[in-house]
Amino acid sequence: MVDIYGYLILFFISVISVLFIRSFFLSSRSKLRLPPSPFALPIIGHLHLLAPIPHQALHNLSTRYGPVFQFFLGSVPCLAVSSPEMAKEFLRTYEASYLDRPRNATTVYLTYGSKDFMFAPYGPYWKLMKKLVMSDLLNGKTLDLLLPVRQDEVKQFINSLSQKAKLGKAVDVKDELLKLTNNVISRMLMSERCSEEENEASDMRKLVTEISKITGEFNLADYIWFLKNLDLQGYGKRVREIHPRFNKLIDRIISEHEDERRKRKGEDEAKDLLDILLKISEDDTMEMKVTKDNIKAFILNLFIAGTDTSALTIEWGLAELINHPGIMKKAVEEIDREVGKTRLVEESDIPNLPYLQAIVKETLRLHPTAPMIPRTSTEDCTVGGYHVPAKTTVFVNVWALGRDPENWDDPLKFNPERFELSQVDVRGQHFHMLPFGSGRRMCPGTSLAMQVVQVTLGVMVQCFEWKAGEDGVDMEEGPGITLPRANPLVCVPVARLDSTLF
Repeated sequence: MVDIYGYLILFFISVISVLFIRSFFLSSRSKLRLPPSPFALPIIGHLHLLAPIPHQALHNLSTRYGPVFQFFLGSVPCLAVSSPEMAKEFLRTYEASYLDRPRNATTVYLTYGSKDFMFAPYGPYWKLMKKLVMSDLLNGKTLDLLLPVRQDEVKQFINSLSQKAKLGKAVDVKDELLKLTNNVISRMLMSERCSEEENEASDMRKLVTEISKITGEFNLADYIWFLKNLDLQGYGKRVREIHPRFNKLIDRIISEHEDERRKRKGEDEAKDLLDILLKISEDDTMEMKVTKDNIKAFILNLFIAGTDTSALTIEWGLAELINHPGIMKKAVEEIDREVGKTRLVEESDIPNLPYLQAIVKETLRLHPTAPMIPRTSTEDCTVGGYHVPAKTTVFVNVWALGRDPENWDDPLKFNPERFELSQVDVRGQHFHMLPFGSGRRMCPGTSLAMQVVQVTLGVMVQCFEWKAGEDGVDMEEGPGITLPRANPLVCVPVARLDSTLF
C-alpha cells in the first residue's frame, strides 16, 4: 500500500511538473508575436498546400494570411513574403541576418561540400568569391574580351533558324535557345561549343542538364527528419552516379587547359573564364587558396545559372510578343530605324533600343525565371513586428511582387510602355521588381544575362516573323525551380531579312 501511495505521489509530481513546464513554455511563446499560419498536418506540415506550383500557391495563401506568414516544409520552418515593403525589410533592412541560402543534400554533394558560389554559406570564402566574380570573372573588361564569342554564337543561331525558315520547319523555341545559351556559356568558360559534334563540351551540356533537373526536384528527405538517412525517392543514388561523371570530365578539361597554359607561358591575356580561374588558383598571394574543387563547383554554378534561365526569359518574351502583335510591330520598327536591315542587333545597340529594353523588363516582371528568392536566417530577429527564429527559410515571392496591384497599374496586362518613362530597374533597388534578387547575394551575372536576353530577343524579331497558329500562344506555367512554360513554344520562323547580308 505504501508503495502504491509512493507511486501515486511521484505520478502527480510528474504531471504537475509537465503542466508547469508546458505552461511556462507557452507563456514564453505568447510574449513573441509569431506570423500567422495555415493549419499544418502532422509530419508533412504544409506540403499538401504547395502543389503543383509553389509560388502560385504561396501567393494565393497570402491573400488570406497576409504579406508574411509561416508555413512548414515537413519539419523545416519557413516564411512566405509577398509584398515589396516586407521584401525590403528582409533583403535590405535586416539583410545581415538573411545572407545564407538554404542548402540540401543534393546541392551540397554536387558542389563538393558547398565549395561553390551560389550555395556557399556566407563567410570569408563567399566574400572572396564574390570579390573575384565582380573584379575578374564577370566584370566589364572580361565581358568585353568575350564579346566576339557572344556575337558569333548569335550569328550562328540566326543562320540555323534561317535554314529552318527556308524549309518551312516548325522549331521548338526553347530547345533552340538552350543550344545558344549553352554554347555561349561553354565558349566563354572553356572555348568549346557544346551542342554540335560529340566532344567534352557536349558531354558537359548533357551532364549539366541532368544536374539541373535533379537539383530542381523535391526530395522529402531534406524536409522530413526521419527520412534523412533513407533514399526512398532514389535521389542519393542518382547524385552518386552523376557526380563522378561530372568530376572526371571537368578534371580532364582543367588538365587540358593547364597544358595549354604551360605552352603559352608568358602570355598574360586570358583565353576564357577557366584561364582566369586557373590563374587565380596559382596566385600564392591570395588571402585564401582557391582550389580545384572551388573551380569545378563555380563552373557548375555558371552553367546552371546562365543557360536555362536566359533561354526561358527569351522564350516567355517571344510568346508575349506573338500574342501582342501591336507591341511586336513597335519593337520591329524601333530596330529597323536604329539598326537597319543589313546587320544584326549588337550589344552596343541596346542603349538606343529603349522599347526593346522595356519589353524585356516587362517579361521579367510577369515571368521571373527565379520566381522565389530563398534565404535562411542565421540568428533570431524581429522583422515586421514578427519574431523569426534562426534557421528559418524565407521565400520572397518575386512572382507575386510583379503582380502587386498597389505597385502596378493593370498588373496582369503585358504593357512594356509602363517602363518607357519609369526609372524602375532590375538590379535589386526596386522591391516590386526583383528578377535577379537584391543586396549582397543578388545574381552577379545580371549584366551578362541582360545583354544575352536583349540581343537574342532583338535579333529574333528583327530577322523573322513567328507563326504559332490562329489561337495564339497559351501562357500557362509549368512546375519547376525556375519558371518553365507548361507547353513548349513551337513556331514556324518566316524570314523578314536576307540572312546573306550579315
